[in-house]
Amino acid sequence: MHILQLCPRVPFPLTTGGAIAMYDVAAGLIEAGHRVTMLAINTPKHHQPANALSHLGPNFRLVTVDVDTNLSAVAALKNLLFSQLPYNVQRFISPAVGDKLLEILHTEKIDLVQLEGTFVAWYAELLGRQHSAELAVPPLVLRAHNVEYTIWQMLARREANLAKRLFLRIMAARLEKFERRHLAQFDAVAAITDDDAQRLRTLGCPEPVVFIPAGVDLSRFQPDPAIRPKPRTLFMIGSLNWLPNLEGLNWLLREIWPTIHAEMPDVELHIAGSGTPEELMKPRTDNVFVHGFVDSAPAFMQQYELMLVPLLSGGGMRIKIIEGMALGKAVLSTTLGAEGITVRNGHDILLRDTAAEWLDALRAWGRGEVAVAQLSTAAAATATTLYDRRRVTQQFVDLYERLRPVPAV
Repeated sequence: MHILQLCPRVPFPLTTGGAIAMYDVAAGLIEAGHRVTMLAINTPKHHQPANALSHLGPNFRLVTVDVDTNLSAVAALKNLLFSQLPYNVQRFISPAVGDKLLEILHTEKIDLVQLEGTFVAWYAELLGRQHSAELAVPPLVLRAHNVEYTIWQMLARREANLAKRLFLRIMAARLEKFERRHLAQFDAVAAITDDDAQRLRTLGCPEPVVFIPAGVDLSRFQPDPAIRPKPRTLFMIGSLNWLPNLEGLNWLLREIWPTIHAEMPDVELHIAGSGTPEELMKPRTDNVFVHGFVDSAPAFMQQYELMLVPLLSGGGMRIKIIEGMALGKAVLSTTLGAEGITVRNGHDILLRDTAAEWLDALRAWGRGEVAVAQLSTAAAATATTLYDRRRVTQQFVDLYERLRPVPAV
């Protein structure tokens, strides 16, 4: 098959969960013998050269269109006053991208178009309007990385600032309206978690809605036996310009860390992630070390002992948990943080939700009462068995085959 993949950014380098999820779909399909043309919005924040993904080989082609998606206070205010579109979707709507999308479909034989996430879902409406005898639009699949409106609803519920809470509520309402309208324009939706699949059906999404988890190229996450984790260390890694990650980190630093530091002053907390706010980069005296962006997530994760995922809002799937598990890391997460990942509390992960529960778990870890080695071994086995990229790719291919037109006899 020849798949056209429409992405809201060039998924490289592989530093965020979203980039990894999009990249591994393309790479997995190529490994399975298919062709992929990727049309990617080239944003100022993640701008990449035309040859950024040339290592994927001759069956892959990257086409980019420069779009200024930078946040603007003026543009956000105009959107709030004069538009019904969510601002974080409007930033990715570009006539130039639409023209390039139609050009590819007019000039190449495309078997299926996969749109990566809510921020490019608007282009399904464009294709629907263009469907004619001159352009037979192939089947459209939405890869739902999140159900976006639910994330903003959760953030709004916990926001103390009244103005920010109102803004978050408006964005959540607009996103819900947008997602309800555009989901109906797809021939199938591939949800990244089973929970999201159920949410999508509740929104009125037509079948088929299938659950296809994120896959990981396990060759990128082979433990280095020369790296020994420093004892009595905790770590968190994730994009800190994504509001749910920043919210979770602030909760950890406010509600949990002061008590842990007072009771176990030798324990260190190491934090890494792209988009780290400047105020977090200031030196601290409480054994919290903020590294900012790190070149190698696997190298960073292997230096420390227990991985923390304090997620309070969000949806989708935390690929960093899968990566940590593949490296044999023991993980302490909220239940929401591990949503969509087939794990069992106490077997291959520790799941705790309240601050009191996190404090109890960390105290037990500090006393040596958590079986870190057993958790690590079980975590690696789960990642290898369930989340290998080849297994996940086959699920996409099975879905695509269901949507292909039956040849005329």
